[in-house]
Amino acid sequence: MSHQVSTNDSLLTRQSLVLKIGGNEIDDAAFLAELADVIRSLDMPTVIVHGGGKEISTLQHQLGIEPRYLEGIRITDAPSLAVVQMVLCGAVNKRLIRTLVYGGVDALGLSGVDRGLIRAVKMEHPTEDMGFTGDVTFVRGDILLDMLAQGITPVIAPLCLGDDSIYNVNADHVAGAVAAAIHADRVVFLTNVEGVLVDGQPVKSLGVEQTHALIEDGTIFGGMIPKVKTALDSLNRGVHRAVITNLAGLKSHGGTVFAIE
Repeated sequence: MSHQVSTNDSLLTRQSLVLKIGGNEIDDAAFLAELADVIRSLDMPTVIVHGGGKEISTLQHQLGIEPRYLEGIRITDAPSLAVVQMVLCGAVNKRLIRTLVYGGVDALGLSGVDRGLIRAVKMEHPTEDMGFTGDVTFVRGDILLDMLAQGITPVIAPLCLGDDSIYNVNADHVAGAVAAAIHADRVVFLTNVEGVLVDGQPVKSLGVEQTHALIEDGTIFGGMIPKVKTALDSLNRGVHRAVITNLAGLKSHGGTVFAIE
């Protein structure tokens, strides 16, 4: 994966945060209002990457399209890609922007397609055609750093530009790639649980080997798998800290922190 970052932005990158917001609560007005308050109060420049899986699946069902997943990743055929674009770049992104602006955050919505911000290729799998599901190959970090330097909060829908198509990329993966591209101080994966749960309780920290063992024994499963794998990958790419938590954990600096052993 390639990244492009301005050379005079080292101080800004050390202070920046990438925040990934999942789709489970993104249609909850009270949650979004509280989120805007938290982001306004953060003491570091922030890039937001959002999902919207619940609303995508709802519209798919309404249109007679059966949602399909592989290891927590949505398989995106051509009709599903149209739905993903409508939901993520339309309803969800503009709802977020509206709430953030009302809450005093100077937010700007865009997707990975705009200005060729994020490039992708088709995700390959040995037994399954992933359709228009993609993997990130390149991030123009300079665009995001310029926006952060102006006090703008970028809000990114994870549709990315390929050589021959637009690709739907898992928002966790996009957040990790963006964090690596701007050398963010930390990337936070916001979800609806306080952290990674082991025996029903959130764990404060996880190392690489322990994380893989929890995936192998089924403790970590479903949509949590790409989150923890992306958290570990972010560390390998130079991000200082990766955290999985909920909104309360973001405010209290809680959640599960991933560190290289």
